[in-house]
Amino acid sequence: MKWIVGVIAVLLFLIVAFFAFNNYIYNQKQKGGIMENPSQTVEKSSLIDVTPISHATMVLKMGGQVIYTDPVGGAQIFAGEEAPTLILVTDIHSDHMDPTTLKDISKEDTTIVVPQAVADQLPKDIPGNMVVMKNGDNITEKGIGLEAIPMYNLPESPTAFHTKGRGNGYVISADDKRVYVAGDTDDIPEMRALKNIDVAFIPMNPPYTMDIERAASAVVAFKPKVVHPYHYRTPNGFSDVNKFKELVNAADPSIKVELLNFYPSR
Repeated sequence: MKWIVGVIAVLLFLIVAFFAFNNYIYNQKQKGGIMENPSQTVEKSSLIDVTPISHATMVLKMGGQVIYTDPVGGAQIFAGEEAPTLILVTDIHSDHMDPTTLKDISKEDTTIVVPQAVADQLPKDIPGNMVVMKNGDNITEKGIGLEAIPMYNLPESPTAFHTKGRGNGYVISADDKRVYVAGDTDDIPEMRALKNIDVAFIPMNPPYTMDIERAASAVVAFKPKVVHPYHYRTPNGFSDVNKFKELVNAADPSIKVELLNFYPSR
């Protein structure tokens, strides 16, 4: 009889542990503490040549140029990628600006495009040609059109994570396409006013940027052909990019939401 009681006790323990573990997983998912891979992840964008690296960092190939956005994490994270001919930095925070990485990956013929606040913090010995853009500037570098778009938090405040005028989002024009890299921003009027955007990379990680509801509303307003969520790691985990896709498609099925994996195991 004792062994029967022992078996029953073990079974009861396993049942309790099973339900406790499942309850923990459920609660963590509700909090965003455990990331599930997006259910409809695509391997590549349907309109442009882009390799997601991590968070805000990616490699774009447009107009015969290799464009790195917000390169951080060390040169090793770009193993296997072509060297950049053009680098775009959006802001001063460490998930966007890393002087060591810039110094290691930039070459003498690399053009580095930055807002003034970034230029002020970068050492002078980084190889390449540094070009400063302020909000509203339009330039052409290496045959690539660049427009600096404001990026900031709402409501505006001197103590906000991102203040208006400090950082740049960018519209990149080449190959008859316009690509919007939003940077750290909220659902701002300047984003909603954009026209003829083919591909948009939109952040969604409150409290630093907007949540998925505001991101979806902004996207529906300016109607890019394709939108890629990026920069969606939050202090508690990851934003629900699948839900973002549902919200956008419910409001405007003509906008294609493609979920690239910006957080691979590397």
